[in-house]
Amino acid sequence: MRSIPVLALTFSLAALPALAQDARQIERMIEGRHGLMTLMAYELGKLGGMAKEEAPYDAEVAGDAASNLSALASVLSPELFPEGSGVDEAEDSEALPAIWEKPDDFAMKITQLEEATAQMQAAAGTDLAGLQGAMRDLGSACGSCHETYRQKD
Repeated sequence: MRSIPVLALTFSLAALPALAQDARQIERMIEGRHGLMTLMAYELGKLGGMAKEEAPYDAEVAGDAASNLSALASVLSPELFPEGSGVDEAEDSEALPAIWEKPDDFAMKITQLEEATAQMQAAAGTDLAGLQGAMRDLGSACGSCHETYRQKD
């Protein structure tokens, strides 16, 4: 009878490196998505400043920022949000459980963001009015995802 607890303990200890690896992987995914969102916010800041006319419109800067934003949005994917990386499960996470409860809707929100950044990329370098119009759609895409899937500050 004594071999069963020893065997169970052996298997439990053997699983510890895998659990630690899973925890580290989740931590890396959270760090990655934070970095991605920080870069997106940086580019959005340039575009938003021009759209609000707080900064002078510059077609080259706007076009570059929109291109960068589109490239960043293309990297965003549900894989950056593995189960176990939610707000109540991992440190520094703002991801709400709705991500895993409604995965198809979450993926659709990412697609809508990609589409909005592509529209911004096409419009940003044309003129201020084009940038402002694209900013409304882009803000809507960002906001609709954050409203449902990100914990409010």
